[in-house]
This record gives sequence, structure tokens and C-alpha cells, in this order.
Amino acid sequence: MIVHFIGAGPGAPDLITVRGLNLIRRCPVVLYAGSLVPAAIVAEAPAGARVIDTASLTLDEIVAEFEAAFDAGHDVARVHSGDPSLYGATAEQMRRLDALGIAYDVTPGVPSFAAAAAALATELTLPGIGQTVILTRTASRSSPMPDGETLTELGAGGATLAIHLSVTNLARVVRDLTPHYGADCPVVVASRVSWPDQRIITGTLADIRDQVKAAGITRTALILVGRVLDATGFAESRLYAADHSHVLRPRKADS
Repeated sequence: MIVHFIGAGPGAPDLITVRGLNLIRRCPVVLYAGSLVPAAIVAEAPAGARVIDTASLTLDEIVAEFEAAFDAGHDVARVHSGDPSLYGATAEQMRRLDALGIAYDVTPGVPSFAAAAAALATELTLPGIGQTVILTRTASRSSPMPDGETLTELGAGGATLAIHLSVTNLARVVRDLTPHYGADCPVVVASRVSWPDQRIITGTLADIRDQVKAAGITRTALILVGRVLDATGFAESRLYAADHSHVLRPRKADS
């Protein structure tokens, strides 16, 4: 028996990996976060499977389902939104499984920041503009931020920021980042990326808050901040330059 932690991706059912979908199709027990994982994905579970929405369950109740599956010899598909390594509360489940001696593995998924970049048809790293992306969030009642990880500190270097779980703290985001990035710095708020009701709002640190408030977006949104979001005058990569050689494109003898 094994528990498979599976990243379902950002929302569109066809953005789950082939491996993740195949695991769901063969597991007799499927646990999923119903508010974030599309019903079409868990509908792929085999006939007669025990399919449980964990949105209202406590950690103890989720672990009890693992234990019951273990006793019955049933593999479990534990389906999380996005990628399990980011804000998935998977580590605490794995720690419980370790204590119980229950095996598990992890199948990655498409994270929301990658899906947002795809929706924007943009790179988050551009030569001469930005080569660093920081994935972070703001403090909330349930999750304080560790020392040294405030937006004021993380934004000091001007890196591209992908700020999760923070649209209700947008005023704080604007306040903390404007001194580092400038009021004219591009901002994108991507709500429910890849879902049928996806919304992408573009603006600047000066006006993004009013736009988001007018749109009524209060949850399930990612905030992107950085100069790469509207850059047009960036240098071309040296990777494909005619005078740049590497192991797969050696320098010609006469050059």
C-alpha cells in the first residue's frame, strides 16, 4: 500500500500530468481538496472508489483515512492543487505517514506561477531585466512569516515576485514594495488561472489595488510583481547567438 501525493495543476483538468492521472485512475481511494481540484480530475477514479473531499476535514481525519486504506491494503491518490511542494500542507501529512510506517511518493504538478506566465505568454526571467524569481506569500492569521522573509526584505533586490495566498493583503503588498520597485512597476493579478472563469488583471503598483477591488477578487489569486512583466527592450539571450559556441554547437574552425 502506498499514498501517492499528486499535483493536479492550476485548474484545467488537462494540465495534470499523465503520471498523476494514471495514478488516480487506478487508486481505490482518492482524497482531494474540493475547493481547488476540478471535479473532472477526480471523476477519473475507478468505479466504486472511495472519493473524499478533504476541504472540511482536519489533519487527524485525513490521516485516519490513510490508516483505514492501509488496513485495507488500498493505495491512495492524495490530490492537491498546483504542485505539492508549494503551500500544499503535504509535509505535515508525510510526517504522520512516516510515524505510521506508511509508504508514500510524490508526483509533481504545474504550479500556479508557471500557469500564470503561460496565460500571459511571457517569461519571468529576461536577460538584463530579471534573472531571479522569488515565490513567497504574506502573513495571515494561520501562517505567520519567518524572520527575514517579509516583502520589504525580499523585494530589496528587485527580483520578480510571485506572491501566493495574498490577494486580501494587496494593500500591504503595494505599501511594502512601492519603495523598492516604484509606483509604475508592472503588477499582474491572476485569478483562477486555467479555470473557465480565469481573470487576468494587469496594472501597476499605483493602480492594481483599485482594479482588483472593482473586480471583486478576494481569493484563489496569484500576484506577480516585476519589471519583466512589460519589458520590451531586453537583450537577446546569448544561447542562440551565432557567435556563441557550446558543446552542442562547437565553434567552427574558420571562425
